[in-house]
Amino acid sequence: MSSSPNASATLAGKTTAAAPGAPSAHGLALRGVDHTARPTWKLRETVAFYRDILGLPLIHVISARGWGPATHPDFLHFFFDSGNGSTIAFFYYLGSEPPEAMRDRPVMAPVPDDHVFDATHTAWLVQGQDELRAWKKKLEDAGLQVSVETTHEVIESIYVRDPNGYFIEFTRKLRPLTQVDALDGHLTLQAALEAEDEARAGQRRVSDIAEIWSRKARLVAEHVQPGQAQATPAVRIFVPRVREFAAIVEDARGRGDCRVQALGDYDRIESDGPIEFRRKTLGLKPAIWYGLFTGGVQGRIETLDRDRVRIIPEAA
Repeated sequence: MSSSPNASATLAGKTTAAAPGAPSAHGLALRGVDHTARPTWKLRETVAFYRDILGLPLIHVISARGWGPATHPDFLHFFFDSGNGSTIAFFYYLGSEPPEAMRDRPVMAPVPDDHVFDATHTAWLVQGQDELRAWKKKLEDAGLQVSVETTHEVIESIYVRDPNGYFIEFTRKLRPLTQVDALDGHLTLQAALEAEDEARAGQRRVSDIAEIWSRKARLVAEHVQPGQAQATPAVRIFVPRVREFAAIVEDARGRGDCRVQALGDYDRIESDGPIEFRRKTLGLKPAIWYGLFTGGVQGRIETLDRDRVRIIPEAA
């Protein structure tokens, strides 16, 4: 896999450091996550889940008479060792009731039906598929409902809910992140920020990912062939050269309605007419399929459902 020389790509006019923990211009650097914290209204069940089922040592507890404001209840703030010098912590507010939106969360299946609530979650790293499956069995043996194994590009995960209904993820890495991932990520966020700025100026909001993918295609085109303005074909797809998206490139290479060109860290699929792909033909899991055009696409996405995608020329 090739690497981009500008892993410190510019993002909205600013340079983003390529190496986490590297000192910035003002000499400061973050050294990793010390702890994460959430409220809990189930003291006994939370301790049993994290200490007894997950096996995390309880290492510290703060007990306090509020923290000043009259509205702040007395509380316990307790910490479990989460490895590598970090902790996961909970606030247990004495005598308080959970907000209505938090009630009955533990009985919900471990699937992301509530995308806002479930976006806040903790993901625990495990080593390899065998260990991931061993955790699945351990959790199920403890009477918990566990999701199916789900592949998200560079990780594979299972999910369960803790006693408060919080999403807990167990994940294994499928490959290390590279400079290609960093470059592509910078270009994606640049496209998103530019799209947001344009939408805000027009007093609207961006709600369709295709708007970001379209802008991303223009940014990638300029990155791989700077200053080379040229007539473009009706449909163009940029694919970062990482293994999870390799199937669409290989499929396009074997077809008569597509042309594929390698350009630095990207492969470019072109067509003078509509292009259609099938998920099962590519052998992709749904979580990857729905992000298939993260590298950028020129053309109008006419259909993108669970099994089929069709991209047609903008003017069609």
